[in-house]
Amino acid sequence: MSNLTTEDIDAVCGLVDDLCGIYWDASKAYLIESRLSSLMRSSNAANYLDLVRKVRAGVAPGLKEQVIDAVTTNETLWFRDNSPFEALRHKVIPEVIDSKTKSLSPRRLRIWSAASSTGQESYSIAMALADIIYDYQTWDIQIVGTDISPAAVAHAQQGRYNKLEVSRGLDVAYRDKYFVDEGDHWLVRDSLRKMCTFSVRNLHQPFIGLGPFDIVFCRNVAIYFTAPDRRSLFERMADTLTPSGWLFVGSSESLSDLGARWAPQEHCRATCYQPNLAKAYSPARLATAQDW
Repeated sequence: MSNLTTEDIDAVCGLVDDLCGIYWDASKAYLIESRLSSLMRSSNAANYLDLVRKVRAGVAPGLKEQVIDAVTTNETLWFRDNSPFEALRHKVIPEVIDSKTKSLSPRRLRIWSAASSTGQESYSIAMALADIIYDYQTWDIQIVGTDISPAAVAHAQQGRYNKLEVSRGLDVAYRDKYFVDEGDHWLVRDSLRKMCTFSVRNLHQPFIGLGPFDIVFCRNVAIYFTAPDRRSLFERMADTLTPSGWLFVGSSESLSDLGARWAPQEHCRATCYQPNLAKAYSPARLATAQDW
């Protein structure tokens, strides 16, 4: 850590904020060296300032994506924290299905896994749906997984996980039912994979082409944002939800400070929100919402 200067720290922190919207300051100097030192060397940058210059100038193809992959945290596991998935099975999905009974698309579900990392959350959601919808393969279900890391998205798209990855939170019964044993790896079965799509997306950019969603998972993401960026994220995310749509955040997160529309609900020990229930809708918008 001794080679880092104040200029290095300021430059890297500014770059990380611009690329990812993740707030780093001088207290994160250890992360700069632990995550970017090898990349600085492999890119033949003279120092961290030079690395930042190369990324901003776009002189090295793929370098920006490598920085994003290096600084983002792709810590994940199957059915992480579990309680949101219990709430899905026993409360949220049954209510969503009931609310759609008289709509034009009673068997259509749209779910967004924001910051989906290497896909475990999206596929866990798919397994939770399969638990309670016996004929799920005949439904119109789309689980949209997005992440800022190109490497994480590529991993999720493959749906192939090594033995260590599979061992982290995945029950053997689920593994044997929904995965194909390939020896050193396990491949997600097509019945689940066809429900899931993955793409690269920065949550600080407009959500063009996203939604409306019945359910959004955005867990353990905004804890890395500044307060204004956090508020902006969830307000924009609420705009992607249907009028009665549900939002799940991380177990240690609370949105009650954002205003009255963010009144928390507790179901199966999970905290979730329906921000649009408290919002007034025009008759035209309500009429449109019935077709969602």
